[in-house]
Amino acid sequence: MMQVENIAFSYGRRKKEVLRDFSLSLEKGRVYGLLGKNGTGKSTLLYLMSGLLTPKRGRVMYHGVDVRRRLPVTLRDMFLVPEEFELPPVSLARYVELHSPFYPRFSRDEMVNYLRLFEMEPEQDLTALSMGQKKKVFMSFALATNTSLLLMDEPTNGLDIPGKSQFRKFLAAGMSEEKTILISTHQVRDIDKSLDHVLIIDDSRVLLNASLLDAETEINLERLFNTTLDNPEQAALMIHPKNIESHENV
Repeated sequence: MMQVENIAFSYGRRKKEVLRDFSLSLEKGRVYGLLGKNGTGKSTLLYLMSGLLTPKRGRVMYHGVDVRRRLPVTLRDMFLVPEEFELPPVSLARYVELHSPFYPRFSRDEMVNYLRLFEMEPEQDLTALSMGQKKKVFMSFALATNTSLLLMDEPTNGLDIPGKSQFRKFLAAGMSEEKTILISTHQVRDIDKSLDHVLIIDDSRVLLNASLLDAETEINLERLFNTTLDNPEQAALMIHPKNIESHENV
């Protein structure tokens, strides 16, 4: 579905490269957790994947098309939920009216169902919502677009404890074999039950790239994450060998 090929990126010519010679691929039908310490380039990677940032070197290909071309065929089939965003001072109905035409597979019925999983009603004035409520609304719209790729940056930030539990149900309700969801976070506990694949990055390397679909025992992702940063080889042993698809330095 997506190939990140030897990209390098920095925020200015004299700045240190956030990512360098970094490669990664995503397959459809999976919920990926992109884990790493703050400052490892997780958010930058999502913006590069969506074509909002341009790599200094390398390229990002989505279904064989360079995302930097920003073609309609690409933009209508991916959606990015950033960590911080603003919603316009309009009703939710007006927001949907304005934005849903850009996504041919958008379903209002599905959006309503997702909102209700968050215990919210579709009749909302976006100006009257808290930040956590706005995030729930925006994520519900995003999942209802039914794009093949959904990128989410720290989606549980700003959610209360019930909201984080609802988020896991929300993901399960919207996932299908035709969708790929990539969740970037450093709050491992919030999403550990929702993932079927884990990517751990540090210093422009993929330390661990492992499927959890067939894990014979429950994986403690927080422990796995901490172990990976210190000892990738030991972390790999925490998952049955048949579940390791690829990992570097092991």
